[in-house]
Formats: sequence, C-alpha cells, structure tokens
Amino acid sequence: MKNTSKQKTTPIDTPAPLVVIGTVAIDSVETPFGKRDRVFGGSASYFSYAASFFNSVALVANVGNDFPAEYRQILEERKINLGHLETTPGKTFYWKGKYGLDLNSAQTLDTQLNVLKDFNPKVHFKQSPRYLFLANIDPQLQISILDQLAQPRPDFVACDTMNFWIHTKKKELLHVLARVDCVVMNDGEAREFTGESNLVRAGQKIRELGPAHVVIKKGEHGVLLFSEHHFFALPAYPLEAVFDPTGAGDTFAGGMMGYLAASKSVKFEALKRAIAYGSVVASFTVEDFGLDSLRRIKRKDIDERLELFRKISSF
Repeated sequence: MKNTSKQKTTPIDTPAPLVVIGTVAIDSVETPFGKRDRVFGGSASYFSYAASFFNSVALVANVGNDFPAEYRQILEERKINLGHLETTPGKTFYWKGKYGLDLNSAQTLDTQLNVLKDFNPKVHFKQSPRYLFLANIDPQLQISILDQLAQPRPDFVACDTMNFWIHTKKKELLHVLARVDCVVMNDGEAREFTGESNLVRAGQKIRELGPAHVVIKKGEHGVLLFSEHHFFALPAYPLEAVFDPTGAGDTFAGGMMGYLAASKSVKFEALKRAIAYGSVVASFTVEDFGLDSLRRIKRKDIDERLELFRKISSF
C-alpha cells in the first residue's frame, strides 16, 4: 500500500528537544553477505530511530508520494515527531550501492535525487530546539536552516557532511563549520577536507575553523573526539558479523545526539559517554539490513552492550 496523501507541514509550537534535518530514502544494498532491494534508508531515518532510544526527536525531511505507508509506520513506532516529514509529488530519494570485502566504503551504483532536488525546508519552530543535527545535506541548505532558527539559538548544533560537498561546496561548508558546535566526519572526509594524512592534525585543523568539538569516525577502528583542551579515543565495538554498514554513521550520530539531549549536558564527560552510546547503537545497526536490527532491540539491550563495551575498553 502506498501513501499518496499530501502531508501538511504545520508549525510545531514546542518542538522535540532534538531535531534532525536530513534525508528519508529508499535504498538497494548488496554486501558480501546478502542483497536487499528497496530497504528503508536515509540519514534522518537512521538518525531519528537511533536517537529515539534516548529522547524524543523531530524529523525534518521530504519523501515522494511513492513512499510506502509501512515505512512511515516504522518511524511512528518510536518517539519521532513527523510533523515536518513532507510528502511532495514525485519519487522518493533513491540510492543503490554495493560493498566489497572492505565494508568501510561503498560503491555507488545509482543515485536518484527525485524530490530531494526541491528540498528546501522551512523550519517553522516558534522556538529553537535545544539540540539540532544537520545531517548530510547541501551546505547551502544547512546555512539556510541556521538562518531560520529563532532566538535564542540551540544549546548544541552539530552537522555531518560528505566528500561530494567537500569537492563541490567547500566554501559553503566552511561557513557552516564556523556556526556549529560540533562536526562529524569520517576519516577519509577529514583527510580530504584538510589535506592532512594524520588524523590528529586533521582534527585539530578542523576545530580551528570554528566547531568546539570534532568527531572523526574510523569505521571498524573506532572514533576520535577533539575539544579545545581535551582529546578522547574510543575503539569500535568488536563484532563477529557485519551484514550491512549502510546507515552506521547516521545511527552513530543519532545515538550520540540522543544521549546528549537526554543528559542535558554538553560537557566533555557527557560527550565521551555520548560517542560510546553512538558506537554501541551503530554496532546493532550493522548486524542486519536497514533498520531491521534496531527494530528488534530495546534500550536495555543498548545499556547491556555499553556496559560490556566499557569493561573491554578499560584497563
């Protein structure tokens, strides 16, 4: 059954403490362990589902009128405000990718922007959310969203990006970094953005551009956190089987931001625990295709894995 109704974007008087602005997509994915066509995906989908284990979250995105009703219902399972998930005429953003033995990078086989080409979110919040995440979208859109926010500004704004924007819109991306509190990049993006092969120098150089905190994801090798007077390194949660890494980075960000919003703190100790939670939630995501693994777990499963992670990571 398809959802063909026009969804209205109405002002959210009191938005969720956490808001994510990104993409909701339909993916087709192939890995060495299987293949799945038309999987529910998108940066905002993974982010919001992961964040909802910790706190309510509002999702801002658009989909086409081909978007399956059952996918919307998946989001409705959680504490996710869909008041700003618009349905517009056309097809939903589609991505098709393939992973080889190196599961840290995907080969893109097809990208169809479809309704995403006209995505120009109008954030009608009467007051700014306390926590805001700008997922992997055009830096010009990220700037537009920051310009729309009511005063006072959010307590904590974080953003994501990708190689494509680094290549084509670095100037705009620099403007975004000057206005956010935290940026999340993977190791390849950090090296490409700064021209530094050493990730410690790359993280420090990015932080000097404006964000108080820089998070560099290293896939199966863990994550680095840079702040003005602090540095933290965390290994990845060890897994015997990784079926589909799609959405792992977005899930990581969702777990991180969801925990921060729930803790109501952005002190360094809270950030350390937040990236640990993000790593654990992402470890569940990669154990199956799409959101399937996350839909099978509860918060207690995340807490139990975090405690095990703590034990094997300390000495």
